[in-house]
Amino acid sequence: MPKSAVIILLYLFAYLLPFNTLAGEYDFEIPDTKDKPCNIGGNIEADYAIYNLNKNSKLYYQKFYNRKEGSSVNSYDITLQLEGDYKKDSARLYIKTNTSLTQNYLGRKDETTLYEGVVSFEATPSFTIEAGKKVIKWGKGYAWNPAAFTSRPKDPDDPEASLEGYSIISLDYIKSLSGYIKTVAFTPVIIPVYNNLNSSFGKTNHLNFAGKLYFLAYDTDVDIMFLAGKSIEDRIGIDFSRNFTTNFELHGEAAFINNFEKKYINGSGNLHSRKYDAASYLFGVRYLTAYDTTFIFEYYKNGTGFSEDEISVYYNYIQKGYNTYQITGAENDLKKSLGYTKAYYNDKNFMEQYLYLKITQKEPFNILYFTPSINIIFNIEDKSYSLTPELLYEPISNLELKFNFTLFNGNYHSEFGEKPYDYKAVCFAKYYF
Repeated sequence: MPKSAVIILLYLFAYLLPFNTLAGEYDFEIPDTKDKPCNIGGNIEADYAIYNLNKNSKLYYQKFYNRKEGSSVNSYDITLQLEGDYKKDSARLYIKTNTSLTQNYLGRKDETTLYEGVVSFEATPSFTIEAGKKVIKWGKGYAWNPAAFTSRPKDPDDPEASLEGYSIISLDYIKSLSGYIKTVAFTPVIIPVYNNLNSSFGKTNHLNFAGKLYFLAYDTDVDIMFLAGKSIEDRIGIDFSRNFTTNFELHGEAAFINNFEKKYINGSGNLHSRKYDAASYLFGVRYLTAYDTTFIFEYYKNGTGFSEDEISVYYNYIQKGYNTYQITGAENDLKKSLGYTKAYYNDKNFMEQYLYLKITQKEPFNILYFTPSINIIFNIEDKSYSLTPELLYEPISNLELKFNFTLFNGNYHSEFGEKPYDYKAVCFAKYYF
């Protein structure tokens, strides 16, 4: 049995079995009101997904050209996340791990990853030092964060999912003021990139420097960020968030990348690059009605994304490789295109303009603990979209039962029309302990 599966089973027995039923009928314990120096918790999630195959799409040709699948494929996933912290005086250690076991058409895979492992020291109430692996959350967008220079990109289909951090050294200084500017904070960050340390961040053997200046002015949260170094291109960013009323919030962010290098392929499958100054930005609103309906709407301009013509060339090359494979059995072009997909065309939303809308209704028709929602991601350029209705039920405070269904729709050579699946349906069960 894989090591990760053993870990998952052990924690299932440790936290899910009702050992408390062994206590006497009249036993009780007065809770300790003192802060505990050590806390351990986490969650375990199991999900089952069915993907209905789109056998006319280019990405289906690329993924399944040498496989004989039916009309659908499925996958099973079990994920265990553990987190804990230990406090001693002004020092704190925080650790978060992610153990996953996946079974799908490619076989079985299990791995354990340290998501966060950071030591912090609060020298004064205004000054904190941190070192280790940490998720640094910059930006105000819900589905996308173009100004999140120091973190891995969100999944717009699941923006609240946990992410793996980067190994960093950071300082945090905060100062309260009187007047129109209420608070000022500055957070400088050092990001080392070497072969075995943050290698996915960019080019290795370099130190990179980032920073965020925050201030609360005129009841508006504003951040100014930067990233400089030789691992990736230098960039600056800004974001803001303002609650005009208790139920209406406006937010936005922008990022400007100096001399960004875009890599793309031509019709023959040769890699080209073009350098330019890229600008990405996002504007959004969050509105809560008197009936507990929440609307989140965002517009996203991806300055580093591909145009319709560039994506059309990419899909044509995949088609060319598939045609060659059917005639001669040669896989070279298809394997080459798959390598390009993993390296350059692997972002969730890799084109230039998008709209996002999520509508959530809390406990409709007075159905307790039930929250349905629906979200859509719309590609403005090619008019394709994904549509995801979701049902969430929380019968007890630490258990979530969820079902969602995602439909992909679009024309020839469109982003969502060329997905390898027409739709997917997923069932989740998540327990917190």
